[in-house]
Amino acid sequence: MNWLQKLPHTRRSASGLEWTLWRKLPLIALLGTALPLLGLGLVHLLVDPGVSTAQARWLQMADFFVWGVLIFHWTMVVTVGIGCIIVMVMKGPGYVADGYKVSHSDRPRETLQTDEEAASARAPGTGTP
Repeated sequence: MNWLQKLPHTRRSASGLEWTLWRKLPLIALLGTALPLLGLGLVHLLVDPGVSTAQARWLQMADFFVWGVLIFHWTMVVTVGIGCIIVMVMKGPGYVADGYKVSHSDRPRETLQTDEEAASARAPGTGTP
């Protein structure tokens, strides 16, 4: 069974912001990771935690803050990537979603459909694609 049957006479929509973002996501992820870590590395080089407990506490708070920023950034990059993929799929050509006939689409049936009737409606060649 072919799950992705294209509908005839459908067109792709013009690409937009999703492709621009998709191409820039690796750079955004790299810069968004490198810049906070670079800043944290400089803080660790410039601050001597052995001098006082207040400076050690401040350094630990800076670590927590940077790791929180990184996790938030990575989450946003993944979320934007998923959004780009969804928009790309939605702008693509149309596909057949469900080729089964619905017996009660316009008029509800008085009785339930039997298994034999359902099987004959789903038989290849009798239903619409």
